[in-house]
Amino acid sequence: MIEQALIDRFISLVGEKHALTAKDDLTHYTHENRHIHVGQTPLVLKPGSTAEAAAIMKLAFETDTAIVPQGGHTGHAAGAVPDENGSQIVLATERLNKIREIDLAGNTMTVEAGVVLQTIQETADDNDRLFPLSLGSQGSCMIGGNISSNAGGTGVLAYGNTRELVLGLEVVLPNGDIWNGLRKLKKDNTGYALKHLFIGAEGTLGVVTAAVLKLFPKPKGRVVVWAGVSSPSAASEILNSALPAAGSDLTGFELIHRTPLDFVLQSMPGSRDPLAGKHEWYVLAELSSGRSEPEAREQAETIFADVLERGLAHDAVISGSLAEFAAMWKLREDMGEAQTHHGASIKHDISVPVHRIPDFLEKAGPEVMRVVPGARLCVFGHLGDGNLHYNVSQPMGGDSRAFLDMRHEVNAAVHAILADMEGSISAEHGIGRLKRDLLVQTKSPVEMAMMRSVKQALDPRGIMNPGKVV
Repeated sequence: MIEQALIDRFISLVGEKHALTAKDDLTHYTHENRHIHVGQTPLVLKPGSTAEAAAIMKLAFETDTAIVPQGGHTGHAAGAVPDENGSQIVLATERLNKIREIDLAGNTMTVEAGVVLQTIQETADDNDRLFPLSLGSQGSCMIGGNISSNAGGTGVLAYGNTRELVLGLEVVLPNGDIWNGLRKLKKDNTGYALKHLFIGAEGTLGVVTAAVLKLFPKPKGRVVVWAGVSSPSAASEILNSALPAAGSDLTGFELIHRTPLDFVLQSMPGSRDPLAGKHEWYVLAELSSGRSEPEAREQAETIFADVLERGLAHDAVISGSLAEFAAMWKLREDMGEAQTHHGASIKHDISVPVHRIPDFLEKAGPEVMRVVPGARLCVFGHLGDGNLHYNVSQPMGGDSRAFLDMRHEVNAAVHAILADMEGSISAEHGIGRLKRDLLVQTKSPVEMAMMRSVKQALDPRGIMNPGKVV
């Protein structure tokens, strides 16, 4: 436990108004979304500036006090949750919420770590620009957490994940030093690319306090196509047809199983099935045009007329308005939340080479059913970049606790297939605490040694989000 005298010293750095110590106030900061890992902390600190964050880390370094950085509290891998011992202080970035600069000539935006992703999207839109990172939690997740987890989302196919959207960073190091790497340069070959150490490090190497983000021209027209298909193989063929035809105008390509769509239709008010008939699998494809909405529509019509003629899709509809565009995307975005209304779930955030997605699905389904007969497969994700949310919901009427007790066996079955396909156990959600032991099993000894060497070099006292990743 941390002595009260030291807690008082930490509080003095931000002021009592911005420090939480009451049990009821701390609860929000001590668990992850599914309550698999619930920790304890005696103190939550909310710095209002980079200087205050640096002062916190300096005192932590001097006193060997563990610090857990936390953003919007939307992570899936328990990467921002303190442990159960009550000896780790949470550093919440929610007050670091300023947009410092918008550079329209250079197409950049400099923001602090606590700015909510949706605010960044809307600010870019107001300035006739696009910030393409898009997630289901965008109304509450914060850009510092997105950077620290190297978030993916639905725009990776055309724009890349968060790593590709960051030009520069400002980071407070474990000893309290501030690294000002807020550069706007698209080309900079002056030594090691240090920013990439912190992107995806999940707060284990330092506290990201600000970033320079890339902005893009705002599309003049966007449409989405919702198509019913017979199989993942058919969806893969559609992707292979659409990519050469549309190029970078294909800005999203999702694969969706019927089960998660049913969950949304049953649980989320106002949801409507885009197609008249039911299909086992669906494709959601977004096409964007830098010139006009009619051009995006014409391109979508041309691609999917050919798809229908070849029998790769049984039915398809193209959004006819912005409202329909948003409604179709909302069906996809609501799938994670809708699943929570249908019992316990065992979740996998996997990736394999794009062309092997159908093969993975064909092999994984029988293995999961062998372990848990009657389980419901809730599969959806980003076919365009090989990332699926391969979720398993409990059998109808089954016992939730008994089902969750089988998660290790289910995970082992799924991960064995991934290993054979040289896939990843975490495509975009990170490692955190949830998958830390799995990382050791799936990474080579050489890779783990390199990661531990980086951790030791930057955080020699092990105070930066200990117990996560490595």
